[in-house]
Amino acid sequence: MEDVARALTIAGSDSGGGAGIQADLKTFAALGVYGMCVITAVTAQNTTGVSAVQPIDDEVVREQIRVVVSDIGVDAVKTGMLYSRGIIEVVADELENIKAPLVVDPVMVAKSGARLLKEDAEEALIKKILPLATVVTPNLDEAARLAGLSIKSLEDAEEAAKKIATLGPKAVVVKGGHLDLEESVDTLYYNGVVRKYASKRVSGGTHGTGCTFASAIAALLAKGYDIFSAVEEAKRFVADAILHSPKVGRGVAPVSPLGKTVLYAEKMKVLESVGEAVNLLENNSAFADLIPECQTNIAMALPQPKKLEDIAAIPGRIVNAMGKVKASGCPKFGASRHLASTLLAISEYTPLVRAALNIRFDERILDAARKLGYLCSEYDRSKEPPEVKAAEGETTKWGAREAVKSIGAVPDIIFHRGDVGKEAMIVILGRDAVEAVHKALKILTQYKNLKECSKS
Repeated sequence: MEDVARALTIAGSDSGGGAGIQADLKTFAALGVYGMCVITAVTAQNTTGVSAVQPIDDEVVREQIRVVVSDIGVDAVKTGMLYSRGIIEVVADELENIKAPLVVDPVMVAKSGARLLKEDAEEALIKKILPLATVVTPNLDEAARLAGLSIKSLEDAEEAAKKIATLGPKAVVVKGGHLDLEESVDTLYYNGVVRKYASKRVSGGTHGTGCTFASAIAALLAKGYDIFSAVEEAKRFVADAILHSPKVGRGVAPVSPLGKTVLYAEKMKVLESVGEAVNLLENNSAFADLIPECQTNIAMALPQPKKLEDIAAIPGRIVNAMGKVKASGCPKFGASRHLASTLLAISEYTPLVRAALNIRFDERILDAARKLGYLCSEYDRSKEPPEVKAAEGETTKWGAREAVKSIGAVPDIIFHRGDVGKEAMIVILGRDAVEAVHKALKILTQYKNLKECSKS
């Protein structure tokens, strides 16, 4: 079994999935760390706010920590919502026995204004938890409360970080996202050194940013990063999480700690599928007979594509090189306009069809496809509206929509018989690039059989 860094979050549960332990565990997973959790409170909340809080019994919180640490072990701990004095006291008791970095997100009030830390528990948090912290990550309001001063500038943030450090934590990061500046600047104070980490502001959801930032630092510390590097990398991670936030709910949208990871994985899947499909074609020289004058390409889209850059294809296309099939390059996103436009149109009707391959038009090829049971649908380029014809890349998108409308379903094959100066074409659709190629090769075999029969 492969060794893996282990991180424990001690925090509240967010029923909306955007913050709390849900955000923490997503962050741990995205950063390749094994995540564990101790639930301190159950909240009823969504993107618009918190409507109820039910704390977990103090001793149940203690037992959660003990059983996890005694069996699995821990390389870093992150605390979030601790809620009550009793919970803080049992958490502090257990943390004193854990020799691992501790990141404290001093959660006090939710964005909606709901209290996530009882007023009579603030002193316990300051006296019992902060002295154990490796890093504490207050936002501006929390930092102002802990330091006892108003924070209106980066200079104020630096002063607050130094004052909070006198309460016991090794390092303090005052998050500056709410400062009225062009950039988002976080201020780190550690071992007498002040560093500021600036990043461009990005649009997206912000629910769960604090949880994600603190848990990212904890995950990175668990992997052996030093404090400076962990804070710097965590800030980049949060920016990506904001950028990839999903559009859910009616209130403040949540960040997506796994957004970039999932996107990267999907891109790799697409590139692998297109690459495998190209290999199948290049190893079958008979396919050269299906390549049209304008050459062939094969494209595959990411799930829910929105733009051409969400679709990978071969730059320069796939050509008939002296009877051999040869791709002119490796798969690349944004490399095809016509097939990509087709797939963008098809995605409006189904998420299942994500690949397209064009071949030359021949009535016998269509006959072969129909004999195999493939559903075919035609559109007439001569009926293309002038405004569509005038827009680059809109023809195939319009044509795909017309083909679907004409039969009331997404077909296996879309074709047109050309127009003035436009070559007739067949486009084979598939769930992925490999399936599209397998369809093409089956059609090729059937087509050759039909030609042989016609000769005899």
